[in-house]
Amino acid sequence: MEVVYMCEWEKRPKSNHRPSIPLVCAWSCRNLIAFTTDLKNEEDDKDLSHMIHIIDTEHPWDVYSINSGHTEVISCLEWDQSGSRLLSADGDGQIKCWAMTEHLVNSWESTQSSSVDGDPIVALSWLHNGVKLALHVEKSGSTNFGEKFSRVKFSPSLTLFGGKPMEGWLAVTVSGLVTVSLLKPNGTLLSASESLCRLRGRVALADIAFTGGGNIVVAATDGSSSSPVQFYKVCVSVVNEKCRIDTELLPSLFMRCTTDPVRKDKYPAVTHLKFLTRENSEQVLLCASSQMGSIVECWSLRKEGLPVNNIFQHRSPVVGEKQPMILKWRILSATNDLDRVSAVALPKLPISISNTDLKVASDTKFCPGLGLALAFHDGSIHILHRLSLHTMGMFYGTSGSSQRVGDEPAIKRQRAGGPTVHFKALQFSWTSLALVGVDNHGKLNMIRVSPSMGQMLDMNTLLRHLLFLLEYCMVTGYDWWDVLLHVQPSMVHNLVEKLHEEYMRQNQALQQVLSTRIVAVKASLCKLSSATAARACDFHAKLLLIAISSTLKSLLRPHVLNTPDKSPGDRLAEICAKNTDTDIDKVMINLKTEEFVLDGPPLQSLQQLIQWVGDFVLYLLSNLPNQGSIVRPGFGFLRDGPSLGMLREMMVMIRIWGLLKPGCLPIYTATSDNQDSMSLLFRLLTKLWLCCEYIQFNPIVLKSMCSKILESMCSIRNCHY
Repeated sequence: MEVVYMCEWEKRPKSNHRPSIPLVCAWSCRNLIAFTTDLKNEEDDKDLSHMIHIIDTEHPWDVYSINSGHTEVISCLEWDQSGSRLLSADGDGQIKCWAMTEHLVNSWESTQSSSVDGDPIVALSWLHNGVKLALHVEKSGSTNFGEKFSRVKFSPSLTLFGGKPMEGWLAVTVSGLVTVSLLKPNGTLLSASESLCRLRGRVALADIAFTGGGNIVVAATDGSSSSPVQFYKVCVSVVNEKCRIDTELLPSLFMRCTTDPVRKDKYPAVTHLKFLTRENSEQVLLCASSQMGSIVECWSLRKEGLPVNNIFQHRSPVVGEKQPMILKWRILSATNDLDRVSAVALPKLPISISNTDLKVASDTKFCPGLGLALAFHDGSIHILHRLSLHTMGMFYGTSGSSQRVGDEPAIKRQRAGGPTVHFKALQFSWTSLALVGVDNHGKLNMIRVSPSMGQMLDMNTLLRHLLFLLEYCMVTGYDWWDVLLHVQPSMVHNLVEKLHEEYMRQNQALQQVLSTRIVAVKASLCKLSSATAARACDFHAKLLLIAISSTLKSLLRPHVLNTPDKSPGDRLAEICAKNTDTDIDKVMINLKTEEFVLDGPPLQSLQQLIQWVGDFVLYLLSNLPNQGSIVRPGFGFLRDGPSLGMLREMMVMIRIWGLLKPGCLPIYTATSDNQDSMSLLFRLLTKLWLCCEYIQFNPIVLKSMCSKILESMCSIRNCHY
């Protein structure tokens, strides 16, 4: 582990900004990080504004700060499953939902809010949408994405008519109250509150998890290690347009450290309570602390046979009778005495923990998703195995270096006389390859976590691990910036080629879904190496080309009221693919002009997009003679038949629109007839497309083609090519 960057916020007056108590942060699947600080009024020290800051991990210098409007310190932040909305809750029971404005990361507004007046919120979560994937390390070598990342049967917390999941959130208050707010399809909010149990008590810590049957499980404790950790099942339903909450008491547990005579009074307070994963309510992590140290325990809920009294042992069993079972919490593992824990981060990667997957992960040294992070008051971070709690890696913030298990430090670290810098909030990325920590001075530290946790790997194994996680991001739609932290420039070419090979092995339906995602992944990979920078430009241009093509085709309408089997855009692609004629007018014979009448904005409003398409075709044609020696932007397009075919389709659309409205055509300053220019561009582009499709771009054809294209382009003296 090592520090990637550190944000100190030097532009802000240090006297006015200070960390919130408690400080919270959250990491979304879009690699956006939200965290809190308090802004102090210069005239009145007691007047505080509670701020929420949102940064993009790739551009941490651009910080968007929100004056939340909360009257008390913000206690919870929670992103939704799409990473586009954020919940914030405070110590006065106020909950606010923040959403992007016009899909812009640097613009947020409060869209909905709910409250439990005067009752501080201690736990907050969005309702589950029923989507759950399992990542199988055992199948990492499989060619089928469906085997690597299987869809787990999981029910939403609440469904609408037709099985569509209903959106909303759930919160637990300090007085033992559970409150639910549901977002109705018409945009209104439906809220209700209910006590967790008949006898309400103080809740100092709580966490929320979900079951496959659609139920919600809440874990709660009053903060004392000698008190039981209570678990409750919460069921949410809508009856007669009203939200109904039903609760049920589940088996509880006592921490083992309280039953140990040596540690009975050593750790009096429970400081951290978390389910290991939000989709698994049967495993929970507990941390008890004192001023001197902490201890961590991992518990699991299991079914056990109910013992029968000896009186009934000799009774002959009834046919079909089963032994009665009971749910009971059993301790999985526990640590020895540790330094005082200041923050805990749990992995978000849904790695399968079956015995086979765990064995393969151990053999291949694949560690993402298997470790949880503990931050200590001495400034260090330890990565522990999520089940056995043995140490996998260590990081010391004072030196910025990492250390593998078993290594002896060269120089003993000396404690400073004053208060040490330590992390108060800690969060893993969604692939567990990065860790963000906010310290007690408000500084944000981005830490890179090795896929092998510092163990030596050969290049092929490392490439396979990174490829596996990139494929996971493609399938889920999550951002892959944290994976790129571990890609070296020498790996880029191999990763791009292997990613393309795996993509081509999928079925056509999945390829269509992932078509734009794989182009975006390739573009971000190619930017990491100077040798592939030109290819990155090609991939970005292809993304823009796909967006323009989709926009223009979506505006077409059928020429008759009854919709045919194929849309006008599909028919255009089919006809252009079958017709290899270089004359644009002959291609247009099989098309009905009525289908290209826009069902939306006027043609003039699309002139800028049309101009870009025409200029891009000219750029490709003028750049063709330079491809023999130097790799320049555009080289990838000249070898990509589908992309050139997409350009041909748009040239046909532009020509037809030019007949309907000449003002929408591209503007060429030195030509007298724009339509003739479009015909010439189409002929040249078709030759290039045929060359790429059928002749495989051999050097002899390239040389003769370059001379003909240069002669033809002399009649289009524009755009400075």
